[in-house]
Amino acid sequence: MTEFKNTSHILKVSGIWKRYPKADTNSLSEVSFDVFRGEKLGIFGPNGAGKTTLISILSGILPQTSGEVNYFIDNESANFKKILPKIGFVPQDFALYQELTATQNLRYFGKMHGLKNPELEKKIMHLLTILGLDHVGNRKLDTFSGGMKRRINLAIGLINDPEILFLDEPTVGVDVQSKVAIMTLLNDLNAKGTTMIYTSHHLREAEDFCDRTLLLDNGRIIAEGTLNDLLKEHKAESLEDLLIHLTGKALRD
Repeated sequence: MTEFKNTSHILKVSGIWKRYPKADTNSLSEVSFDVFRGEKLGIFGPNGAGKTTLISILSGILPQTSGEVNYFIDNESANFKKILPKIGFVPQDFALYQELTATQNLRYFGKMHGLKNPELEKKIMHLLTILGLDHVGNRKLDTFSGGMKRRINLAIGLINDPEILFLDEPTVGVDVQSKVAIMTLLNDLNAKGTTMIYTSHHLREAEDFCDRTLLLDNGRIIAEGTLNDLLKEHKAESLEDLLIHLTGKALRD
């Protein structure tokens, strides 16, 4: 658990509501919070709390029903078109082409971001190397293990050197070696200034990774702050204990 003191905004969320068509209830209700440049913000909650919906809205994949999402570049407000090239998104589900090789996938997504040779090829080799995949760069992804696909999924989100990175369960279903490689890379990138918004069900991992914590339940923020402060406030011993304390033990769909 770390403390984070930068107060320079990169993102400000104001009164976000989301209701899907034909839904009986809101997926998000009056969600407001700030994200500061260079921090690692963790968003946690039970199944169905609205975590993936929120990240999808912040990264421009889904529109909100109402409310505002404001980004900042050099402390000045920026529209989404300007911020988009600075965003990376690593979804929980694999966003890649199984019939292509690892190198072809990275080349495709790099060109989508407007990257050109030789810089693109250099970036591809760098990512494959630091994620331990340089020896399989020419293999099709349908031959990869789950952990290898997870690392390529991450590499795709990093291909444009994003200033702000959205991570939805980045280590789900991987072995301990892949998990260590992924978290080491993320911490190294954050140390160089990349802002990260992260969600995971690996709560022990989250305790070590995040600077600040936002808890969601039923589409609403129920707690926000550093984990140390929240544990003290609610007399909890861990993030898991805190979540159970605030959301109960009832099973969620």
